Amino acid sequence: MSLLSFIIWNVSPEIFSFHLPIVDKQITLRWYGVLFALGFLISQQILYYIYKKEGKPESDVDQLTLYMVIATIIGARLGHVLFYEPGRYLSDPIKILKVWEGGLASHGAAIAILFALWLYARKKKPGQNYFQVVDRIVILVALTGALIRTGNFFNSEIIGKPTHSNSGVVFARNVTEALLVSDRVEDVFYVKVDSSFNKKNYPPVKMLVDFKNMGSTGEQLKAQVDRIANYTQVREQIDFTSPFTSKLVKNDKDYYSSIVLMYMIPRHPAQLYEAFSCVVLFILLFTIWNRYKENLPAGRLLGIFLIVCFGLRFLFEFLKEPQVDFESHMSLNMGQLLSIPLVLAGIVILWLSFRNKAEQNSASQ
Repeated sequence: MSLLSFIIWNVSPEIFSFHLPIVDKQITLRWYGVLFALGFLISQQILYYIYKKEGKPESDVDQLTLYMVIATIIGARLGHVLFYEPGRYLSDPIKILKVWEGGLASHGAAIAILFALWLYARKKKPGQNYFQVVDRIVILVALTGALIRTGNFFNSEIIGKPTHSNSGVVFARNVTEALLVSDRVEDVFYVKVDSSFNKKNYPPVKMLVDFKNMGSTGEQLKAQVDRIANYTQVREQIDFTSPFTSKLVKNDKDYYSSIVLMYMIPRHPAQLYEAFSCVVLFILLFTIWNRYKENLPAGRLLGIFLIVCFGLRFLFEFLKEPQVDFESHMSLNMGQLLSIPLVLAGIVILWLSFRNKAEQNSASQ
């Protein structure tokens, strides 16, 4: 990694917030929520196009969208609860409903979507075959997955392991939010420093903390900055084995600012790796559908989706930090263990798709 090649990611997960007098609450619009909703809106329009091209009732798209939205939210939430933190949520079930606090699992969403589409196809029989429906839906799931993973990037969550490659990202938002907890802090900025790496090959970064004019002493403000070393999420981003130096200066408003020199830890942007792979998978699946349309062999796209999506997910997990504590002691984490049966299912479905197509060709000759 060259000295200035890494990216410092300090973007707020919130777009804006406003006070709603009717309920007397602060309403916040977040990038993750917008991208999540955008995934379904774009997918719905693509599904209209697919159904129109195949001569199917476009009114069915609205029903399918409803099935998908409900299955994704419920499945992703219950997947996280059951697979990652069952003890925490089952001891206080009301927390399961607090989706806004985070905690969604793509494997749970995948299982719930497959079940919901089975219910949909069962209701629509004999008009729509289950595998024919799922084959169209996985095209959209790949695109929605790309947007959701981009939302994870805006949230600075599901971060990767440290890297010395040129794709490294310093997720500085955790440090910023640890400082903004204090009502004395106005804002936090970061600047790359043209200096040498430390012994662990981590780059130097200069942090500028602007304080509000609240009559605090210099010693109080300096202690406010030095205290961030106590936060676990901050220690994941800063290498405290190297010198952590800070000094107070007066800024142009005659307020105090703190200039901090530290060494930060670039990490794999695992969220963007997955987002990019989902975009490529979407293009692949849509291209295959566009070639065959209504003549597409049943299960073909589902098989490809399961193999590629969860095969890559298995590999990307090697680049991620553990999502929950118990994964730290596992040779394969929960995401990888859940991906294996889905990949195997994809192989079986794809094989059956080619076998059935070959049998149909033989029967027609």
